[in-house]
Amino acid sequence: MLFIPRHKGWRTFSLALFVCLQFATITYVVSCATNKNINTKNKHSYYFNFPYSVDSLNIPKDNPTTIEGVTLGRYLFYDGRLSGRTQADSLLSCASCHRQSKSFECGIDHPKYKNGKTFGITGIPTPHTTMPLVNLVFNHEGYMWNGKISKKNQEKYFDGKYTLDFKNLESLVWMMIVAPHEGNGNIDQSLATIAQDTMYHRLFQEAFGTQAITIDRVSKAVAQFIRTLISFDSKFDKFMRGETQLTDSEMRGFVLFTTEKADCFHCHGSPAQPLWTTNLYMNNAKDIDFTDKNDRSAITKDSLDKGKYRVPTLRNIEFTAPYMHDGRYKTLDEVLDFYNSKLQRSPYVDPLMINVNHGGMFLSKEELADLKAFLLTLSDTSFIKNPAYSNPMPDNPYFIK
Repeated sequence: MLFIPRHKGWRTFSLALFVCLQFATITYVVSCATNKNINTKNKHSYYFNFPYSVDSLNIPKDNPTTIEGVTLGRYLFYDGRLSGRTQADSLLSCASCHRQSKSFECGIDHPKYKNGKTFGITGIPTPHTTMPLVNLVFNHEGYMWNGKISKKNQEKYFDGKYTLDFKNLESLVWMMIVAPHEGNGNIDQSLATIAQDTMYHRLFQEAFGTQAITIDRVSKAVAQFIRTLISFDSKFDKFMRGETQLTDSEMRGFVLFTTEKADCFHCHGSPAQPLWTTNLYMNNAKDIDFTDKNDRSAITKDSLDKGKYRVPTLRNIEFTAPYMHDGRYKTLDEVLDFYNSKLQRSPYVDPLMINVNHGGMFLSKEELADLKAFLLTLSDTSFIKNPAYSNPMPDNPYFIK
């Protein structure tokens, strides 16, 4: 049974909440889940703390999560020398475009943001906006907007020396190094540049039992760190744990969200799925013309997947503007306005977009304000300020601040 705490105004909404939450199938409790696929020989297991029951984590068997691996990954995540360069204007790290203050997304105020896209060393724009690196350890449906990174992807990358895959979070690391719109670098050069810092000799020894720095170990360490970026301490989480109350407006917005009047829950889940995303790929009625060569159909080769993209999480949505795969909306109000009255019909719209037949939700101004108030309860300020996720060497000029 899902636990819902009482608060002021509860009776007004109790019936509606009972109806919209009766499908909840997990127990939302404070608990401690452990990664069971860990080789603890000479290493210390990393324990994941989750506020709800979880069946499985997306952790490859050949990359168990350890404290030492996460520590190394955190350093590498912020180290601009991962680009293979040491010049101040040529440094690029994972943190360059995944900023903690923006829930590890780029953010609309970033100097490397322009017209809905980010760009790396060359100035070439990325195909899509960045996605926040949050709660990815729970995602088994693929990564990036179009799901190119997936266990099902059999594609290989070969640069004359290295044969690499597109399977999991580990793949994102080498891709950042070589992609023309990101590092535009050379793997061997990046490894050699990192190896110049003797600090890494110790960190690799502790994490992997050897000082040898390879792209496999670099990728595994960064992926371990990214998997620890877990956010479950928003106001709504505290409400579900009985630690605080929602305002009347926030509660009304919650009811709208979890019923078909606003119809948000079909794509973004509910307290039964507190990730606030299904991680599935959907066409949400933004367009009627489809010119993006990097949508979901580019991966699946299925024409019915035109205009489909991965449903992003609504956790920390307050911090992750711009919105949509192309960054077309700069504010949350613009997003709500789109869903309220600007939906466009096409043969590719997901059937769950039940409001598309009449163009939107058509909520009143008061209802839109309530819905926004609820969305803001998903902000987790402790996550964006967590020192365990921050730059470990803020005074080091090579580390992205």
